[in-house]
Amino acid sequence: MPRVRPPEVDRVAAARAAVAARRARAGVKQTVANRERTALDVAESAWVGEPSSPESTLRVRELLMSIPSLGPTRADKAMEQLGIAFSKRVGGLGVRQRARLREYLSQREGRSERPTSRLVVLAGPTAVGKGTVSRYIREHYPDVVLSISATTRPPRPGEVDGEHYYFVSDAQFDDMIARGEFLEWATVHNSSRYGTPRSPVDAALAQGRSVLLEIDLQGARAVKREMPDALLVFLLPPSWEELVRRLVGRGTEDAAEQARRLETAKLELRAQDEFDVKVVNREVGQAAAEVVELLAVP
Repeated sequence: MPRVRPPEVDRVAAARAAVAARRARAGVKQTVANRERTALDVAESAWVGEPSSPESTLRVRELLMSIPSLGPTRADKAMEQLGIAFSKRVGGLGVRQRARLREYLSQREGRSERPTSRLVVLAGPTAVGKGTVSRYIREHYPDVVLSISATTRPPRPGEVDGEHYYFVSDAQFDDMIARGEFLEWATVHNSSRYGTPRSPVDAALAQGRSVLLEIDLQGARAVKREMPDALLVFLLPPSWEELVRRLVGRGTEDAAEQARRLETAKLELRAQDEFDVKVVNREVGQAAAEVVELLAVP
């Protein structure tokens, strides 16, 4: 059977697209070589961006070789140590490979001190699925220490006091503030208050156990001030449209409250660059696995 050739116009368009993609990747490598961007920044951008982006389609070996003073021989040795095939592209790495590459690049930039335990703070815009990811971790990773927050809001359907939150009155919350029992606390959405009890976090870290906090943006900032070594993780939606769908679909707020929370979400999304790591919540299990991987101290 004769081979069918694509129309000439399609071949020309494909060739132009391939050339443009190679040039875009070359531009990314040049910014690393010129020290305009770090290799870690390129990798993080690949993991939260589109699969077809220049950062995502760049091969890991090419990224390493673009680092000043890291030539082919040292790059190949690093690839072997990391357990990453030479054909792998940055966006195609698995969770564990991403964690190893992130740690390697962080060490090169002098930002890793290898603590014995780690405090990971998970935050993000309203309705992005922070609670869903935390519940998945609680159910599938029983060894993970999840901090339980106190809140003055009423429980939602299915939430259990002492398991999902400590549901307290305003008076009880005031007493906890007065006694200095919170690592951080804040008023969220101009209504309910949330706070992280300090003593369970301190106790777990003292025992060498990593802790995960799932809190709001204000709380994350407050924790970073109190504990500068905390790793801040920003949970992103796949798209704005999906965030809106999730907020409306959960049906826990009326139309006016939904509109107000969406406006808040726009402001919250602008804060993502304040965070150390970004995780896209396309699928709950995958997002949870990425967060749990960050709790492990290499």
